[in-house]
Amino acid sequence: MASSSGSSTEAERLFALQRYETQAHEAGYRLVAGVDEVGRGPLAGPVVAAAVILPKKTDLPGINDSKKLTSKKRQELFTRIKQQALSIGVAAIKEAVIDEVNILEATRLAMYQAIAQLKPAPDYLLLDAISLQKLTIPQESITHGDSLSISIAAASIMAKVIRDELMCRLGKRYPHYKFEQHKGYGTTVHLAALRQHGPCPIHRRSFRGV
Repeated sequence: MASSSGSSTEAERLFALQRYETQAHEAGYRLVAGVDEVGRGPLAGPVVAAAVILPKKTDLPGINDSKKLTSKKRQELFTRIKQQALSIGVAAIKEAVIDEVNILEATRLAMYQAIAQLKPAPDYLLLDAISLQKLTIPQESITHGDSLSISIAAASIMAKVIRDELMCRLGKRYPHYKFEQHKGYGTTVHLAALRQHGPCPIHRRSFRGV
């Protein structure tokens, strides 16, 4: 009975997680893309955005905001999303551009580029607490969207896994900073490395702490 109840609870959670997509489909939109970013807060590395169009019927048990998942679960869902998605776009904006235009504009730029990769193109966008005013595509900005929309959650997972893998590779290139541990965030270990070695080429010079 406990297992059945747990399964029922998860089914109800997944049903609720699709309400924004369902509303868009009922309004006549066919290709609903969830869009999210990862990496606005770190002191180093790019900001990465992903855009994902899921089919109306998906099999993604456990999907949630990427921050609420273990690394193992994110990797599992990353693979399942790639298998099931109708289209996926991912874009990274490097630290030099972040320093030039600021992190919010760099985030929007990454999102524009990720959305532009989608084939077929979306006819409706679900965004995590941001607006993309340069696009004429109808859109909805949802506060805490990565916890409330299955498409945005999928985008957050895609962006998180890809950025984490990139930071692990950069950790090998710049071993003093241990990017593979903290992914560029301002942890005690990272700040200590910055004090000892100064910034490296992938640090965001405009960020406090760098």
